[in-house]
Amino acid sequence: MKNKILLLLLILGCLTTGCNQKKKEFGKISGMAQGSTYSIVYENPVKFTPEKIKETVEKILHNFDLSLSTYNDSSIISKINRNKEVLVDTFFTEVFNKSCEISNMTDGAFDITVGPLVKAWGFGPDAHKNFDKSKLDSLLNLVGFEKVKIKDGRLIKANPGICLDFNAIAQGYSSDVIGRYFENLGIKDYVIEIGGEVRAKGDKGGDYWKIGIDKPIDNNMVPGSDLQAIIKIKDKSLSTSGNYRKFYIEDGIKYSHEIDPKTGYPARNTLLSATIIADDCATADGLATACMVMGKDKSIEFLNKYTNLEAYLVYSDNDGNFKTWITKNLRKNIDENISN
Repeated sequence: MKNKILLLLLILGCLTTGCNQKKKEFGKISGMAQGSTYSIVYENPVKFTPEKIKETVEKILHNFDLSLSTYNDSSIISKINRNKEVLVDTFFTEVFNKSCEISNMTDGAFDITVGPLVKAWGFGPDAHKNFDKSKLDSLLNLVGFEKVKIKDGRLIKANPGICLDFNAIAQGYSSDVIGRYFENLGIKDYVIEIGGEVRAKGDKGGDYWKIGIDKPIDNNMVPGSDLQAIIKIKDKSLSTSGNYRKFYIEDGIKYSHEIDPKTGYPARNTLLSATIIADDCATADGLATACMVMGKDKSIEFLNKYTNLEAYLVYSDNDGNFKTWITKNLRKNIDENISN
């Protein structure tokens, strides 16, 4: 599974709207989902019990896994990867269409057909490296989002060896799905974090939601223990991708889990982490991965083109020092003076 930078939700203070205004009551639920954790804070109208909301959230996430999880042999995507005849559902269709949109935006830096490459490099469910340079051309022939399409409710492949991998976008999309559930309940103030992917609506008692970004140093495994920055968001979604938690070192070479669909190799560049802020979490999730593949310079060029996005990039200079690049509008909502 694509390793995500688990963002610390900094829910500070008593969560009120102010001394002279009616106090807002907030509830919180958390648990395990998609091989990771989830945490949700929301304005809690009396008519909705936390127990009932948690039960429904976990049922939605369970159904979500039955559609999109490559770690579940019974899921729709797993059956499709085994070339079983199966109809796709709404979850599959929506994330497939969003994935194609992001692939077009990034000129293929993001691609859900990297499944064979992910497996060959030892990432994903099998976690066993068997990459062979002599087979690279054969693997690359199985890669290309234009080689798959949905027709009459079924996924059509140009080659039966093509395998899909939604792990670079699925958790972001799941945050959007749960967000819809809360909005259908009439809950306007919430923050949802699933495996590090964050969707925030409204505010937390009159203030923006504050999200911690972990410092991208190797083996920084405990979310929130060593922060790089704190970002404030409202009515936005945020995703961070990096190369410091899911990697292995072989013969002195570091191999990260972000695979470049064009070269067939794990991406190697100076970009250490990419945080993307977008209107929806699926877009933020997919674009954060794409930036890690593109590297610093191409990511900055891309982000200057799409001015509706905000971003925070952490990279290393020629001397190995941490440097950052921040989009203009984000600068007023980010604090890099962190004391851990």
